[in-house]
Amino acid sequence: MHIQNSNNKFKIVLSIGDESGIGPEITLKALFSNEIPQNIDYILVGSKKNLQNTYKKLRSLGIENLANPKNLKIHDLEISSSSDESKSSYGNSSFYYLIKAIEIVKKFPNSALVTGPICKKSWSLAGHHFSGQTEVLAKSCGVKNVGMLFTAKSPITGWRFNTLLATTHIALHDVPKKLTTKLIHSKLDLFKDFCSTYIDKPTLKVAGLNPHAGEGGILGNEEKDWLDNALITWNEKNKDIKLIGPLSPDSCWNSSVIAWRNKEAERHDGILAMYHDQGLIPMKVIALNYSVNTTIGLPFIRTSPDHGTGFDIAGKGIAQYQSMIEAIKAAVEITQNSRLFNTH
Repeated sequence: MHIQNSNNKFKIVLSIGDESGIGPEITLKALFSNEIPQNIDYILVGSKKNLQNTYKKLRSLGIENLANPKNLKIHDLEISSSSDESKSSYGNSSFYYLIKAIEIVKKFPNSALVTGPICKKSWSLAGHHFSGQTEVLAKSCGVKNVGMLFTAKSPITGWRFNTLLATTHIALHDVPKKLTTKLIHSKLDLFKDFCSTYIDKPTLKVAGLNPHAGEGGILGNEEKDWLDNALITWNEKNKDIKLIGPLSPDSCWNSSVIAWRNKEAERHDGILAMYHDQGLIPMKVIALNYSVNTTIGLPFIRTSPDHGTGFDIAGKGIAQYQSMIEAIKAAVEITQNSRLFNTH
């Protein structure tokens, strides 16, 4: 498929992800929905044949609310033999769908990337040794400091709820070894840059690593030994940011619950979590299917549904697609509302 540069409509480039999972299903369901923004140029990157087969299978199950692949703009890539249905084959295809999608989105300043879920093990079996799509994006864009941000817009209050992770997909026992003043400063820099493209004086909170944020060294030394000082020294150089923390992790997100539900509540602009589950558990409990994975620090916005490949339910027609809808909506809204719109 040749993409005409003359088309100036805002573009969402959507890589399908692992086609043995629910990526094709949630894509076809989401693109049929009247919740997604209109007047957008949607470009899918994946196997046209697989999307057509998915459409036929879902229709045979009685599901009618689906976008028909024949009406979609698809950058058709047949990476592997259609008879090869191994995890390695699907992993290889999903990897190159992402590579091509990045290549396309780089061509257009008025565009954003949405990625379907992939399987890291399948990538590894195919010889692609990355811990996730974020790392591929960083390498492809030549960017060292990127962040895994989870964002959700409350359907009740319209407040955007942001949680950034200081560390991502690593074992829990490795978290204290990875956390340093330099890392915390780099993540706060990213968070500041992201929030400052929308808000003049953002308020950021930071969760402590230990229960009760260490309670003065009784429950852990990291806060007392270096984290307290790391936040002070960063805030001294960034006085336009209201920085609060380190806070006890068990209560850090209490204000998020209130702001999600109450329009009159005091709002914050983001929370920095020390590790994956510390940030993701409250995020998913509060926002449910409205949560979206976003990569910040790239020259464009990338979003993804906040769930995995769903191999156990693939092909059954029961995959929820709200998170894919939210990923598309967030990609458009965050990009178009940013003061940096049209800069990449």
